[in-house]
Amino acid sequence: MTDAEAFVPGHVTGFFSIHRNEADPTKTGSRGAGLALTDGVTVTVERAAEPSVALNGVAVEMDAVETVLDTLQASARVEAETPLPVGSGFGVSGATTLGTALAVNAAFDRGLSENELVTIAHGAEVQAGTGLGDVVAQARGGAPIRLEPGGPHDNQLDGVPERARVEYHTMGELPTEEVISGDSELLNHAGKRALSRLVEEPTLASFMRASRQFAREAELLTPEIRDVILDVNEADGQSSMAMLGKTVFALGHGLSDAGYDPATCWIDPTGARMATPDDESPDPV
Repeated sequence: MTDAEAFVPGHVTGFFSIHRNEADPTKTGSRGAGLALTDGVTVTVERAAEPSVALNGVAVEMDAVETVLDTLQASARVEAETPLPVGSGFGVSGATTLGTALAVNAAFDRGLSENELVTIAHGAEVQAGTGLGDVVAQARGGAPIRLEPGGPHDNQLDGVPERARVEYHTMGELPTEEVISGDSELLNHAGKRALSRLVEEPTLASFMRASRQFAREAELLTPEIRDVILDVNEADGQSSMAMLGKTVFALGHGLSDAGYDPATCWIDPTGARMATPDDESPDPV
């Protein structure tokens, strides 16, 4: 019998800059902006004699999830289900980690607040090297703008007050650890410029422009991603690269109009939440 279940939206980051605090991983993080998605991760937790983690029915090792279980002193079977491609820029690791924290808190009656659970999940992701800003954005939902790095106690959040249909087309994986652990000077300069542009004009159109400029200035674009973005642009659409993955996301019908067969979802306005048996993510036609 399932003890507890949580839903955490996927998250595509449009741009970011890296900010580290060697003394406290919960204060390390990123500034930037992205979109929370109705395609996300459903995490179920059951008490078990031996802890384990499975993603889409396959046993996996996820250091961040294991850290959450250790921190909350919980021996549990964690099962995560998602339609999202793994390792392709959708924050699946962050969603699974945050979902685990929420579900374990309920199943084991730990009595922690949302901010405390988000802080634990964020710190676990930072320590594992698998993310810097997904967790706080997924907790909030919508189109979050991360004005300061770190967990929810430090992270000043704003957002773009719009909602839209989102399409995405994935062409493979891109290891997050390799990018965020390398030389970040060029990336950070590009991320700071992108954030300034969006703060001056907090709209989805501005977000997409800032994201494309960031990908170009940070030299993250691959030829295949650039080709897809150009195709969408020629079809009068708005698209960019998901950070970090070989994925192009577009607003509205941008990828469809350009001749691709993308997956579709919407911006999730709610953010991470405990699920009920009949819980469904909002997905208007």
